[in-house]
Amino acid sequence: MTTFDDREKAFEAKYEHDQDLKFKVNARRNKLLGLWAAGLLGKTGADAEAYAKEVVMADFEKPGDSDVMHKLMTDLAAAGKPMDEHAIRKQSEHLSDDAKKQIMTEVR
Repeated sequence: MTTFDDREKAFEAKYEHDQDLKFKVNARRNKLLGLWAAGLLGKTGADAEAYAKEVVMADFEKPGDSDVMHKLMTDLAAAGKPMDEHAIRKQSEHLSDDAKKQIMTEVR
């Protein structure tokens, strides 16, 4: 093995680690976003957790987070608590910071 091969493997390992971390942060953010929305919908306890799981699973429907935004906007509107995408995205950004802190604490 050459130094170049070692560097290449290290770069690939770092990339894989970064992608894994990004996935975990997004999933945690979506869970927190689901719990936040569940509170707006009047859900508590196991119902809130189940709803948060639905939000996390919604993220796997299409690339990007438009599927999560659509689910939240639709569910909130159906409950008589309409909210625009900008407000949800703002909350998502806030919760993304919290999610990253939580995941980084778990990794250590």
